[in-house]
Amino acid sequence: MENKESFNYTYSAKEQEEIKNIRKKYSQPSEQEEDKMAQLRRLDAGVYSKATAASIAVGVIGALIMGAGMSIIMTDIGAFLGTVFSIIVGISLGIIGIVLVCLAYPVYSRTITRERARIAPEILRLTDELMK
Repeated sequence: MENKESFNYTYSAKEQEEIKNIRKKYSQPSEQEEDKMAQLRRLDAGVYSKATAASIAVGVIGALIMGAGMSIIMTDIGAFLGTVFSIIVGISLGIIGIVLVCLAYPVYSRTITRERARIAPEILRLTDELMK
């Protein structure tokens, strides 16, 4: 009788999942398929990130304009323009800046509404597939 010693080792479910995840990182982009739940999360997060970026941009620009108006009034920059003219320009810039800062939230709301309407068909299609 022959005594063949063999060694068999099977990986556990946890190790199998880890192997799949590592393989997925190194596979070609055409081989990688984004699962539907991850795609749904990515689409939903994209709506909020675009709205946040737009509102932050409007708010920061408004704050900078308002700061420029304050700077014209309160520093020696206004002395070159003349006292009355620098006050008029500074207050005008300040008001424009305040208006832009106040518009940051409406820009956020409008962007969310517009982006939700744009991706609604894709979201509904994915949710229908996931709920089946």
